[in-house]
Amino acid sequence: MSPSALGELLSVFEENFRTRGELGASVSVWWRGEEILSTAQGWCEKEQLRPWTADTLVPVYSATKGPSAATLLLALDAKGFGPDTPVREIWPGFPVGEATFAHLLSHQCGLAALDRRAQVWDHEEVVAAIEAQVPAWRPGQGHGYHPRTFGALVEEPVRRLTGKTLGALWREKIAEPLGLEFWIGLPEAQWSRVAKLYPGKAAAEDLQSGFYREFNTEGTLSRRAFGSPRGLHSVQEMNDPKAWSSGLPAMGGVGTASALAKFYQAAIGAIESPLNEKVRHALGDMQVSGDDKVLIQPTAFSCGCQLDPLDASGRKIRELYGPSTSAFGHPGAGGSHALGDPESGVSFAYVMNQMELSVLPGRKSVDMVQALFS
Repeated sequence: MSPSALGELLSVFEENFRTRGELGASVSVWWRGEEILSTAQGWCEKEQLRPWTADTLVPVYSATKGPSAATLLLALDAKGFGPDTPVREIWPGFPVGEATFAHLLSHQCGLAALDRRAQVWDHEEVVAAIEAQVPAWRPGQGHGYHPRTFGALVEEPVRRLTGKTLGALWREKIAEPLGLEFWIGLPEAQWSRVAKLYPGKAAAEDLQSGFYREFNTEGTLSRRAFGSPRGLHSVQEMNDPKAWSSGLPAMGGVGTASALAKFYQAAIGAIESPLNEKVRHALGDMQVSGDDKVLIQPTAFSCGCQLDPLDASGRKIRELYGPSTSAFGHPGAGGSHALGDPESGVSFAYVMNQMELSVLPGRKSVDMVQALFS
C-alpha cells in the first residue's frame, strides 16, 4: 500500500470538511492485518459540544448487513448447514419453498415489501407478516434489495439455530473475539459515545432520478420496500437510544470506522478470526447480478454483501469497491461505507454524521476509495 495513496485519501477526507459539508467523520484503512490509517475530525453535533474522535460511535444503517450476514452464516456453519441449505429446513413457515439461504441473503426471495402491517420493533409481528406474504418474485426471477425486511429474515434463523438474538451472537462469536467496537444492540453504557445524525437534503434533480422517482411515488415496490416493516423512518428516530439498543440486523448497527474495517479484514481472511473459509467465501462470492427491482439500477450481491456489477465483458460498470472484481462490502443509507478486497488485502471503512441523500455511496466516500486504489 503506497504512502501516496494514503495521502490522496487524506486529502479527500479533508476536502469533505472544506467543501462538502462534512460535520464529523472517521476513516480507517487496514492492510494485511494492520491498521495503517485511522483518522477522525469534526464534531458529534452541530453545537460543537463533543469533538469527533476515532472512538466516536455512530449508527451506520445498512452497513450493518455485512456483519449480520456473517453472524447467520457462522450460526449455520456451526450446525453443519450452509448457503445451499433450504430455508424451510430451519424455518418451516418461510413462504418461499424453493429458497436456500444463498437466495435469502442475496435478495432473491421477493419479500422486500410486506402487505401485512408490522412494526419494526416487534420481531414476532414482522415474522408473521413475512410468513403470510406472497413473494413478489421467486429465486431465478431476478433480485431486488430488501432494505428493511432483511433484518427479520436473518434474525429469525439465528434465533431458531441458537436460541439467541443475532446481536448477542454477533458480540459473542465475532465482535468480542476480534475486539470490535461495533454493536447490533448497543448497551446503555456506550450511549454517551454516540454522535448525532443529521439528514441529507434533496436537490430537485435527485428527486427525478430513477430510484427517487419510484421512492416518491405511492404504491411502487421501491416505496413499499423502504416502508415495511413500519417505524424508524426518520433520522430523528435513529438518534433515539431505542434505535441503538434495539438490535435491528438490517440497519441498527452502531460502531466505529476502525471496527468495520477490521471486520472486513476478517471477512477477506487477512487476519485470524472466527470466520472460516466457507463463511468468507459466502460473504465474497457473487450470487446474483443485474437490474435491481427495488433500487432501479444494476446491483450485485453475495450472501449478505454487495459487489460492483459487471457488464457483458466482465468489466465493472462502477467502482464503489475499488478496481478488483473480488472486492465486496456494504454501504449504509446517507453515506457510511465499508469494504474488503481479498486481492490486495485492503479493507476500508468510513462513517459520518452529516448524511447525504443516497442509497449507494456518494462522492465523499467513493473519492476516498478511488484514491486508496490509485
